[in-house]
Amino acid sequence: MISKEVLVRTIDFAILKPEWTDQQILDACAYAVESNVINVCVQANKVSLIRPLIKGTTTLLGTVVGFPTGCHSPLIKGREAEEVVKNGAQEVDMVMDYGALLSGNFDLVKEDISTVVRAAGVDVKVILETAYLNMEEIIRACQISEEAGAAFVKTSTGLAHEGATLENVRIMKASVSEKMKIKAAGGIRDLQTAVDFLDAGCSRLGTSSLEAILKELRK
Repeated sequence: MISKEVLVRTIDFAILKPEWTDQQILDACAYAVESNVINVCVQANKVSLIRPLIKGTTTLLGTVVGFPTGCHSPLIKGREAEEVVKNGAQEVDMVMDYGALLSGNFDLVKEDISTVVRAAGVDVKVILETAYLNMEEIIRACQISEEAGAAFVKTSTGLAHEGATLENVRIMKASVSEKMKIKAAGGIRDLQTAVDFLDAGCSRLGTSSLEAILKELRK
C-alpha cells in the first residue's frame, strides 16, 4: 500500500466552496500544510489570504482561473492569471473553453490556453471538463493544451455531472508526451480511488476529501 508520505505529495487539496468563510478556509489550509500536501487550491480572491500561511512550507499555493465554466475571454483569463500570480499563486488551474472545442474553434481554444500560460509564468493545469467530451475531443483537447505550453491536463472541475474516470485518464495519458502531466479531479473521496488514479498515470489528485483519505490510510 502507498505510504502517507508519498500520497500527500500528489494531492492538490481543493478548498473551493464559495460559501466558506475566511476562517474556514484558513483552518482547512492549515490542516493541509500540516499534512504536507503538495498544493492547496483556493479561489482566486483568497490567494492573498492564504499566501502568509504557506510561506516557508513545502506546500504550493494554487488557484483557479476562468472557474468553473471556462466561459471567459482569453483577455480576462490572462489578466486573472497575472493578478493571482502577483498575489502569490504558484500554480494555476484554468478551465478550458470547452464550448469552443465542441464548436470546432480550435484556434480559440489554443489562444485561450496560451494566453494564460504566458500571463501566469508558472505551471498551468488545463481543466478539460471531460464529462462533456468524447474520446476524440479529449485527445484533441490534450494535444492543444500541450501545444499551448501547459504543464498538466486535468479531468474536471468536480462540478459537472461526472468527475474523473480511469478510462478518460488513460485516454489523456496516451494523448500527450512524457513531459506532460495528468491530474485527476472530481469524485476522489477514498483511498482506493486515489491509488487507482495514481496507478493509471496521474501525477496529481484533486480532492476535497483529504481528511477522509488520510484517516483511511492510517487504518
